[in-house]
Amino acid sequence: MKTSSLRFSSLRNIILASAMSVLGAAAWAHGDVTPQAVDTKTLPQLGSKWLPSNPYSSGPAFNEALRIGSSAYNQNCARCHGLEAISGGIAPDLRKLDADCTGMADAQKKSACFAEMDEFYVATVRRGRTRDGRVYMPPFEATLSQEAIWAIRTYLETRREK
Repeated sequence: MKTSSLRFSSLRNIILASAMSVLGAAAWAHGDVTPQAVDTKTLPQLGSKWLPSNPYSSGPAFNEALRIGSSAYNQNCARCHGLEAISGGIAPDLRKLDADCTGMADAQKKSACFAEMDEFYVATVRRGRTRDGRVYMPPFEATLSQEAIWAIRTYLETRREK
């Protein structure tokens, strides 16, 4: 009787230790969820008034914005939206953010659609998303500058599904 009780106790301890190590690994795997500041000194500074559309989509700052945006995305967005903006299902797949716009044939309507998506994107990143009192996306306005947010948008524009 004592032997079976000892075996049960040992088995229980092994199972408990295994469960704790799996749960601990899962907690560490999620990574640091604190928004990370982004160094944007090498980008043209945009001032305090928020621009209505992405100033880095084209022009001389595009490559630098893309470099910074890629890094900033990986630091702040990938844990929910997925590596390379390919969602694993937790949050929206950001490659599809502009999906309604990309197929438009009329250039003027397409441009207006992209402008609306820029507004939606900036509002969402700045203020986050809350529904029924639950935070689905934290606000990043206090952490990310306008330059960083637009740099991330530049990166996402290169990730659009074709």
